[in-house]
Amino acid sequence: MAFVSSINGVALVNLEKRDCLSRGDDPYLGFNRSRIGRSQRHMKRSRCIFRAVRASVVNPGIDFSDPDWKEHYQMEFEKRFNLPHLRDVFDAKPIPTTFSLKSRGSRVLDGATMPEDRKNEYINDDDRTLLKVIKYSSPTSAGAECIDPNCSWVEQWVHRAGPRKQIYFEPENVKAGIVTCGGLCPGLNDVIRQIVFTLELYGVKKIIGIPFGYHGFFDRGLPEIPLSRNVVQNINLAGGSLLGVSRGGGNISDIVDSIQARGIDMLFILGGNGTHAGANAIHNECRRRMMRVSVVCVPKTIDNDILLMDKTFGFDTAVEEAQRAINSAYIEAHSAYHGIGVVKLMGRSSGFIAMHASLSSGQTDICLIPEVPFNLEGPFGVLRHLENLIKTKGSVVICVAEGAGQDLLEKSNATDASGNAVLQDIGVHIQQQIKMHFKAIGVPADVKYIDPTYMIRACRANASDAILCTVLGQNAVHGAFAGYSDITIGICNTHYVYLPIPEVITSPRCVDPNSRMWHRCLTSTGQPDFL
Repeated sequence: MAFVSSINGVALVNLEKRDCLSRGDDPYLGFNRSRIGRSQRHMKRSRCIFRAVRASVVNPGIDFSDPDWKEHYQMEFEKRFNLPHLRDVFDAKPIPTTFSLKSRGSRVLDGATMPEDRKNEYINDDDRTLLKVIKYSSPTSAGAECIDPNCSWVEQWVHRAGPRKQIYFEPENVKAGIVTCGGLCPGLNDVIRQIVFTLELYGVKKIIGIPFGYHGFFDRGLPEIPLSRNVVQNINLAGGSLLGVSRGGGNISDIVDSIQARGIDMLFILGGNGTHAGANAIHNECRRRMMRVSVVCVPKTIDNDILLMDKTFGFDTAVEEAQRAINSAYIEAHSAYHGIGVVKLMGRSSGFIAMHASLSSGQTDICLIPEVPFNLEGPFGVLRHLENLIKTKGSVVICVAEGAGQDLLEKSNATDASGNAVLQDIGVHIQQQIKMHFKAIGVPADVKYIDPTYMIRACRANASDAILCTVLGQNAVHGAFAGYSDITIGICNTHYVYLPIPEVITSPRCVDPNSRMWHRCLTSTGQPDFL
């Protein structure tokens, strides 16, 4: 019972099929050339549901009987993951880079001078990193991601990130802009800081911040913010964003008009899937107008739901803070007679925070995520399992992602500024259902509900995220000076890579219920299937 998925254009055989709800012309966002945002027909955000399907479902684009199918597949993969470059459109001539570790401060240390030539300082354009590193022997292996029914090993290479020996912009003539979009996320200030630091090391003098997301491009009441090392030196010590954030966007043409009027040569955009789709549209419009602008994204999403990346910044901090909330719920529940603690965490379509926080805490008895359907009622439902836990343990902790169980709630047509469907509060619903259930069976239950969402979003980045943000910010600048555009930076198998934006916005990244990590979570909680 395998299938071939075309998620991100990478065909993968898996034992479970993820059925992501379609939202119209664009497979993820419903962007068009003229408008940033989703039209009414695109309002429903993809929710990933895993279902078993027949093995006969295969990718019609691959003829596995062809002895050279691997070679053809690799050629097509390389074509898709080729990075857009200024050379594709302009007669761009490279110049020697101005970025060098030799240019840092004093060159004399304790009377000894640094060597004139530093080896291995730059990345070669032909350097690549493997996208997948596990060779599965069978589609029946846990978490197997296979291209063909035999799970053949096929190398998939992506571009390594870092500074190049040659650059395509004169630093003294560059004007760089930075914008932070979407919601708050730990680490935004860290990324802004490193982008500014690295730009100045290249020799860029004109650096500006666009306030409050894409709105800052067309709202005349929001002046641009001059940035320099002195301005951003200590912003990493606080959460939030120095530039401010906002959801939603505006007319693509208006935004590009603003970029053109400001004379921006490099635009660094920090945001999630929606923001990336906006950046892709901006890049395309700039190319249509023959504007020599490099558009580079840094992936920002607490939910960790961007394809192909090990993790996105803010995720580690969110998990660390979330497990504190779970531990607090455990203390409340454990200290009460028949205590039940319910914690709702972020995760609209992906349950990574709930899963990892449950694992890190070790106190969670039930973890509910959007990717795994469940019933509250019935002989195998959550409520019946709660009865058993109260009898045997005396207390229970439940961790639920905000997007879980939405099929159990009344649907709403309301949307937020980004066009996301406004979710019903599954945490409150579960709390109320638990109270009603235990009252009906005559068993006392003391239910406590905790929602730490906005406390987590506003946190300062922890050490792990701070390092990730530092490297992402630096590599964003290196990518822009290397002449690339319409790219994003990510960490892939512990290595930093450049990826074409269209390849990471085809759908949200979701927890695979067949993965080893979800199996580990189930082992930790001891929960059954609630169906």
